[in-house]
Amino acid sequence: MNEDIRTEQAPAAEIAPENATFYRIHFRSGGQHFTAFTELEDCPEEAVVMVRTDHGLEPATVAGPAPICCCRGETRRAHYVIERLATAEERDKYAGMAESEHRAMQFCNRLIVSHQLSMNLVRVERFFNGGKMIFYFTAESRVDFRGLVKDLVQEFRTRVEMRQIGVRHETKMIGGIGTCGRELCCSSFIRTFDSVSIKMAKEQDLPLNPTKISGVCNRLLCCLTYEYETYRRLRKNMPKAGKRVKIDGEEYLVKRQNPLQETVVCETGAGEEVVLGKRHWKAFQQVKKEPVEKKRERRGNDPQGTPAPVREQEEQANPPAPQSDGEQ
Repeated sequence: MNEDIRTEQAPAAEIAPENATFYRIHFRSGGQHFTAFTELEDCPEEAVVMVRTDHGLEPATVAGPAPICCCRGETRRAHYVIERLATAEERDKYAGMAESEHRAMQFCNRLIVSHQLSMNLVRVERFFNGGKMIFYFTAESRVDFRGLVKDLVQEFRTRVEMRQIGVRHETKMIGGIGTCGRELCCSSFIRTFDSVSIKMAKEQDLPLNPTKISGVCNRLLCCLTYEYETYRRLRKNMPKAGKRVKIDGEEYLVKRQNPLQETVVCETGAGEEVVLGKRHWKAFQQVKKEPVEKKRERRGNDPQGTPAPVREQEEQANPPAPQSDGEQ
């Protein structure tokens, strides 16, 4: 379930010609699938093809025809273009690339130990033309790998790039199974990571327990963003929890919202909980808070602002001192 880093390096999407055929391709066995188009007459499934990338032609395997995922009349685009079928020599070289990258990773791990570097090598990617090798790693702090790069260049006789990545990208490359039982979203179809906040979990009434809303990478689940805008849109016109509203002439206290069912749970004046559907609450009126002056009048306050019973108790506890005969 290895994911190819080309998700982060995909070229800009190109407009496909009218006679183009779309296919799903993957650059590595078990890697993420991408959409590519071609003007070739036929690309059978499992065929090895040469795909145009930002650093030249790269071999890929055809996984099958791509589904139609746009409206009629819209211009369809794709990030990759299939130039031609691979030759026999190219197919043989492509078949050995995975083993070559595995050996390079083992060699680099031995060098990391010998150089006593605090880093964890995640994967190695080698360009098909041999012009460059990229070593992806994680580390808690900055690493001085100049000696490591020198040894790698001496061994592989090509350009070497050391690229530090975060835990999200590490999980994206390694892959795995999520709590939902499906393959991780990041390793199957997500191209870039969107910002995720705890506010998204609150908006969807999810438990704020970190173990419930965190993924394999120990970060907030990417899927929290999927339905967030839908919840926001549905809640926008619903009575807010904690507010008092008047519906059909009766006053209610809103306890909670059920956006997907478009219902609200309210409490009547008698303390009974009722569930109101959209046809009931859509014409609700919010009950305004009673001004402080009216509250005081209703509670029988005196003009000085202190409740009358309280003032009487204070006067009884502290009677006024008697006046002397000489005082006027």
